[in-house]
Amino acid sequence: MSAIIESSEEESSIAADCHPCVINQTRSAARFAKLTEEQTERVINVAKAWLEESKKTPLLVQHIVRYAADAIIQERGESLDFDAYAEVKRKSNLLSLSYVENFQKKIDDSDTPLETGMQIAAAGNIIDFGAKDHDSLNLDKELQFLDKIPFARYDLEVFKEMLGKASLLLYVCDNSGEIVFDMLFIKEIKRAYPNLQIVAAVRGKPIINDATLKDANAIGLDRLVKTISSGSVYPGTILPETTEEFQRLYASADVILSKGQGNFETLLPIADKRIFFLLRIKCELMASVAKVQKDSLALMQGCKDGEF
Repeated sequence: MSAIIESSEEESSIAADCHPCVINQTRSAARFAKLTEEQTERVINVAKAWLEESKKTPLLVQHIVRYAADAIIQERGESLDFDAYAEVKRKSNLLSLSYVENFQKKIDDSDTPLETGMQIAAAGNIIDFGAKDHDSLNLDKELQFLDKIPFARYDLEVFKEMLGKASLLLYVCDNSGEIVFDMLFIKEIKRAYPNLQIVAAVRGKPIINDATLKDANAIGLDRLVKTISSGSVYPGTILPETTEEFQRLYASADVILSKGQGNFETLLPIADKRIFFLLRIKCELMASVAKVQKDSLALMQGCKDGEF
């Protein structure tokens, strides 16, 4: 789990199960950045060094992914705006957009359009090139069955009840490609709750395939709702390291919708009952935390102690 756990000299603040995933993700990012084998090994050694450091210093997986990304940038001599996944994100957005007409019809034909939109948005969370098994991801095949995946945890009624009373919803986005299906869901939220103000937040800098303002604007999310940068440079949301604007919105929002596993991992430790986590569970460790099976969909209301 990325959340900080009790640390000792022998025990890392990052769960042992996460270590291979960090290394695999680092290797993948280096490949997308077209590093040489020698450069790749240097970057992997940076990640390994930070994993070792996590035995002494409280760190999150998201920190190490960022440090590895910075090492890649340094190897290439690029600026912090360098986006190794730019083409992957563009293609995943285009592929997702090609399914919009089909999924919008499913939503329009549904007796429960809000729920159908939510299911499609949650299942779209599979579009994650930071996940453990991303190399085997057949995106086109996955997208064909988005609306067939059931929820293992579904706090729907309390979510709808709170939206009905809310003035402001903060929608914290996750990956490119996936944000296309977030748009479909947001449209249904707007239709069901026309007086609700919705603000969508995306990452502040490129990090793996997470969506930035450039990616969100490319698909028109900014034309649907106000869309801001959270300022996060991590594949998640570490609240103290976000912008003042995002922190104000987080504090004042009546409901917060957190998309994806990276946001789940980083926001769970500070969660309260205003926050709902909408995601597809991608690893056994997070499955044990959420108390559902791996690969399940979940809509989970947060609580102060981080338990479900």
